[in-house]
Amino acid sequence: GKDVSKLEPLSSKEFSDIGYINEMVLCVKSNLFDSFANRDNFINESYLGGDSVLDKLLYHVRLLKSDRLFFGLFSSIDKERELELAGKEISSNIDKESAHISPRMADIDAADVEIALARIEKLKDIFWCITREILENITRIRQLAVTGCTSVRNGKSGDTKLECAPAVCTPLSQNQVLNFKRINAVLNSIDRLEVRGRDSAGISLLFTLTAAEFESFRKELVKSGLDDQIKQRTNKTVLTNNCITINNSDCTNGADKYIAISIVYKYAAEIGSLGDNVAFIRTQIRNDQILQILTAFPAAFSTISAHTRWASVGDITQANCHPVDNEPTDTLVKKSGIIHVSLNGDIDNYPELKKEYESRFDAIHTDITTDTKIIPLQIELHLRQGHSIEEAFRLAVNDFHGSHAISMHTDLAPGKIFLAQKGSGQAIFTGIAPNHYITASELYGLVEETQDFIKLNGEKRGQIVILDQNSTGGVEGIRSIAYDGSPIEIKEADIQHSQITSRDIDRQNFPHYFLKEISESPLSVARTLQNKWKISPDTGYYKMNLSRSVIPEHIETELKQGLIRKIYFIGQV
Repeated sequence: GKDVSKLEPLSSKEFSDIGYINEMVLCVKSNLFDSFANRDNFINESYLGGDSVLDKLLYHVRLLKSDRLFFGLFSSIDKERELELAGKEISSNIDKESAHISPRMADIDAADVEIALARIEKLKDIFWCITREILENITRIRQLAVTGCTSVRNGKSGDTKLECAPAVCTPLSQNQVLNFKRINAVLNSIDRLEVRGRDSAGISLLFTLTAAEFESFRKELVKSGLDDQIKQRTNKTVLTNNCITINNSDCTNGADKYIAISIVYKYAAEIGSLGDNVAFIRTQIRNDQILQILTAFPAAFSTISAHTRWASVGDITQANCHPVDNEPTDTLVKKSGIIHVSLNGDIDNYPELKKEYESRFDAIHTDITTDTKIIPLQIELHLRQGHSIEEAFRLAVNDFHGSHAISMHTDLAPGKIFLAQKGSGQAIFTGIAPNHYITASELYGLVEETQDFIKLNGEKRGQIVILDQNSTGGVEGIRSIAYDGSPIEIKEADIQHSQITSRDIDRQNFPHYFLKEISESPLSVARTLQNKWKISPDTGYYKMNLSRSVIPEHIETELKQGLIRKIYFIGQV
C-alpha cells in the first residue's frame, strides 16, 4: 500500500458517510414490496429504492474499507455500533422481502420477479460487506494486535442475523491499525486460496525503516527485555517459522539511511483441515512481541508476501514452505540483501541449475529440497554480475524452464512487489484497490479487497509486473515488461471487473467446500426453479415460464417439428 503513516484526521464530511449510508438504508426500508405492491411499475422504478440507490449504498459501504475511513470507523465505537445497526436493518429487510416475494412468484410478472430477486441479492451483498468484510475484519485486526480490542460478535458467518457484545479497547495507533489491516487482508486471501493446496503456508512481512526510526525501535526492544529474543531469531541458515532478518539497506533517500527487517511465519502439516495453517499463523502474529512493537513505528516502505502450498517438489516442511530466501549455506558466501520468493508451478531445469550453483558457490542446505530455492539464488547470481535488482529478476526468470508464476519482494527495491508469469499452467491476478495493490493466483483471493483487477498474460513470451507502493496507484502505477525486456503497456481498458464477491466463494462455517456444496444443494435447486412457473390467468393452472434464453425459438420450433431426436443432459461430478 501507499505510505499511510501521515494520514490527516477525517473531515466531518468523511465521518458523515455512515449517516449517508443510514439515509439510503431508510430509503430501502420505505420501498418494500407490501408498501406499494399495487402501484403500476413499482418494482421496476422504486422497489428497494431502485438500482441507483442500491448501487450507491454498496459503493459507500465498500468505501468504508479504504484506509482513512476504516481507521476512523475502527477508532470510534459509536460509529462501529451505528454501522452494526444499519446491518441489522438491512438483514431485517432481506428476511421480510424474501418471505414476501417467494410465495407470490407465480402471480407476479416474470420480468418483475427477476428485478426483485436481483435487488434482494444486491442487498445481501451489502449486508455481507458490512458484517463480514468490515465489522468482522475489525474484530480480526483487534485479535491480531494484543493492544487492541477484544470484541465478540455472535451469529454464524452466513446468517442474516447479527448480535454484538460491547468491545473493550486499548487504542491502537494509526500505524498499527493499518499495518494489521494489510496483514489481515493477506491472511484472509491465503485462507481462501488454501483450497488450491494446504500442506503448508507462509507469510513474509518486510519493513524498511529509516536508521533513526530503527534505532528507536531497537531501544524499545531493549526496554521491553526482547534484545536476547531478537538475537535468537536472527542469523538463521534456513528460513523457518519466526525467523527475523535485519539488513542495512543500500537504498538511501537524501541524508536518510534505511534498515530493513523481515519477519517470517510458517506452518507445515501433511494432515490437517482447511483454516488450520492461517489460524496458526494468526496466533504466532498475536504472540510476537517484537512484531507488536515494530508495527507502531512508521516504516518508510512495507510489503507482504504470502503463499499456501501443495508440495509438488520437496518435502512438506517449514524449510520448503514458501517464501524462501537467498541465504547461502556457507556463511562466507555473501548475499546482496533480503530476497524472499514464492512459486506456483515447477522449475523443470532445477536439477541442472542446482548442480551449476553448487559447483560454483556452495551446497544448498540439505533441509531444503524445494525447487523454489534456486530462484532467489539465481537472482543473487545476476546481482553479483553487476545487474540491478530489476534486471537480475528479469534475467533469472528467463533461466527457468516450464510454466510458472513467481513473486518476490526485497529490501533492494523497498516498497515493490515483483511478479513474473509464463506459460498456461499458472495465473496471476493483480487487484487494484483505492489504497493498495493485492495480487493472488486466483480471483477469489482478492475480491474482498477490490472488484477491479488485471490478469497477467505471459503465456507466449512471459510477462513481468512491478508494483510500487510509492506510485500514483491504478494502472499508472503498474510497470510491465516481457521476459525479453520489451515494454508492455497496461491501459485503463485492461482493467477487468469481477462479478463475484467474497460472499460467493467464502467457505463460511463449513470445514471444507465439498460439505458446503452438499449443504447448499437444496438452495441451488430452489434457485433453479424459482420464477420458472406461473399461474395462468385463463385456466388458473400452473404453466412453465421459460425465457428465450433457456429455450430459443428455433430450438422450440425444431422440437415441435420432430427434427431433434436426441437430448443430452450434461452435469458436473
